[in-house]
Amino acid sequence: MKAVSVREIRKELKSLSSEELEELCLRLSRFKKENKELLTYLLFESHHEDDYIASVKSYMDEEFEAINRNSIFYIRKSVRKILRNVKKFIRYSQKKETEVELLLYFCEQLKAFRPSISRSTQLQNLYNRQLDLAKKIIGNLHEDLQYDYNLMIEDL
Repeated sequence: MKAVSVREIRKELKSLSSEELEELCLRLSRFKKENKELLTYLLFESHHEDDYIASVKSYMDEEFEAINRNSIFYIRKSVRKILRNVKKFIRYSQKKETEVELLLYFCEQLKAFRPSISRSTQLQNLYNRQLDLAKKIIGNLHEDLQYDYNLMIEDL
């Protein structure tokens, strides 16, 4: 089965009644965890972006605490998993301020992590890539926000 274009989907959705749309959304939420997470964000958390950011930060705190510190291999694997999930949460929001805030918090957590990430070239490169990505996004924001976020980067 080949998927149709977004334009065709939009046209078809406009022709459906609200009950049919509701049924489609509920059916979508049954298939993939990401669909359900996106619907949860859109329905409950998109109106309170600060609370959403706080919940993602608390998720990161919990995950960084749960990392197996016995081997650098397990540390790298866990850090990549955390970053993958954070990127997914960023995709749900699609707001640049949220993306910068979460990336900078991730870098802050990674830098404060013990044992130090300087023992691993891969972790150091991952940290630098995320910091560079945050800097690139900051360049497109409002000047006041740029100043605030650049201060945060200097602290890192």
